[in-house]
Amino acid sequence: MKARLVAVGERPPAWVSTGFAEYRKRLAHWLPLELVEVPPGLRGKNRDVARAMADEGGRVLAALPRSATVVMLDGGGRAWSSEELAQRLEHWRTQGRDLALLVGGPEGHAPDVRARADESWSLGPLTLPHMLVRLLVAEQLYRAAALLANHPYHRA
Repeated sequence: MKARLVAVGERPPAWVSTGFAEYRKRLAHWLPLELVEVPPGLRGKNRDVARAMADEGGRVLAALPRSATVVMLDGGGRAWSSEELAQRLEHWRTQGRDLALLVGGPEGHAPDVRARADESWSLGPLTLPHMLVRLLVAEQLYRAAALLANHPYHRA
């Protein structure tokens, strides 16, 4: 199984890119992780936010691997402990499909993206910067994979 993180937004700060790259490297032999950045929809004065979201949504859907399990990052989703995420990861592996994790734009996910998602995952009740979510997802995937491999990284 391979994983793809599809994220709305471009050019993260260097510290996000560095951190993401570190966890991507650590994950490589357990779960290859690819980052696909999707340009945000145009926003601003006299711009239609719904149109911007629809444009983003179309680009997100186009970036999905064929027949992937799609997990949308969303504040209204299920919050998993690290152990529960490891169980979810094992479940996704047994499906024999690639995994796509989605990070939306400033207003969240477009309705078409929500309709395509198989599951919704919340990182908790805090509002997080979307660029930081990339790094948190990579670290949590690494932690889950390490748990499954009985690696000492996760010391609960």
